[in-house]
Amino acid sequence: MPETIENVAITVIVNGKPRSLKVEPRVLLVEMLREQLDLTGTHVGCDTTYCGACTVLMNGAAVKSCTMFAVQADGAEITTVEGLEKDGQLHLIQQTFGEAYGLQCGYCTPGLMLSAHALLSRNQRPGESEIRKAIAGNTCRCTGYQNILKAIQLAARNMKGALKDGDQV
Repeated sequence: MPETIENVAITVIVNGKPRSLKVEPRVLLVEMLREQLDLTGTHVGCDTTYCGACTVLMNGAAVKSCTMFAVQADGAEITTVEGLEKDGQLHLIQQTFGEAYGLQCGYCTPGLMLSAHALLSRNQRPGESEIRKAIAGNTCRCTGYQNILKAIQLAARNMKGALKDGDQV
């Protein structure tokens, strides 16, 4: 007879809202987000961290949620693509991906936006090589990356005028 796996209580802040959940120890963070919290903007692409479609922010850092257990996020602040939008307004990064045509099918887009957000949170004036390094863990099979780079560069330029020293992206 198989052993019963005990659920583990965890508390996380997801998109600014405290959440208390019970999860099996083997449940991946991406599964918790999609299946328990219905945050389906976080995609499952490869299950090996190669594609980056599952990228979320954990305490401000871009992480691959497909190879991380939900219990490892206990006490953390998680941001998904749904959390970028505030009060019905798209985040500047979301806007620039549309303006610069930085998406086609859109499957990789949430992960790319969150990787860009993590970069621009720590460096408001990244060069092209820094942008390429920041999104190196995100695979896009449709765009060829040129418009993705343009979108992130546009977001950085637009943020320069919108942010004061010490403001958060």
